[in-house]
Amino acid sequence: MSQTVLRLKDAAIYQRESLILSEVNIEIKKGEFVYLIGKTGTGKSSFMKTLYGDLPLTEGEGSIVDYDLRSLKEKEIPFLRRKLGVVFQDFKLLNDRNVRDNLLFVLKATGWKDKQAMDNRIEEVLGKVGMKTKGFKNPYQLSGGEQQRIAIARALLNDPELILADEPTGNLDPQTSVEVMEVLQAISNNGNTILMATHDYALLLKYPSKTLKCDGQKVFEVVQKNV
Repeated sequence: MSQTVLRLKDAAIYQRESLILSEVNIEIKKGEFVYLIGKTGTGKSSFMKTLYGDLPLTEGEGSIVDYDLRSLKEKEIPFLRRKLGVVFQDFKLLNDRNVRDNLLFVLKATGWKDKQAMDNRIEEVLGKVGMKTKGFKNPYQLSGGEQQRIAIARALLNDPELILADEPTGNLDPQTSVEVMEVLQAISNNGNTILMATHDYALLLKYPSKTLKCDGQKVFEVVQKNV
């Protein structure tokens, strides 16, 4: 039986008092690559924030990587995030240190102690995104596409059960977007589960996969013909 990584049942998502999405019923299984689409302002980011504990789930049921979102406590959020890999549109890399130290910072912050094991893991994730030779560079010395590859490598460090990619190609040109998608596809083919919010419909046509759409305060699965 395939394992459920994310499940929401009759969930409502709020931003403070404002209802953003209602009656959300979705299930994502281990190994799936799922798109989340919708126009700007339809709730994609609020949906993602609820999943990584930035917004509380106050209505309905929700479980993600074995955490109950309804009963999630503040002190549990860092542990939830260790089981998730989050990739942001604007990379969120630390510009005051090189790529290797960006990754080392995350490993230390999430409890790694063994220096050799940390070095090995950094090599491994940089290899997965084709950036093995860039560890000594600072983020500002890299192109947007390279920075996003590093951000993906960072998301992979703790071998997450689910990767949440929030508009990962939003700041990239079409060619670079395709390169970043190739990296995400390779990671997905390796067995990683990915939920990717995007408004880049060209990517959906090039790499069709299960698609959820935010529209009219609802989230529903769409059959990809003309999304």
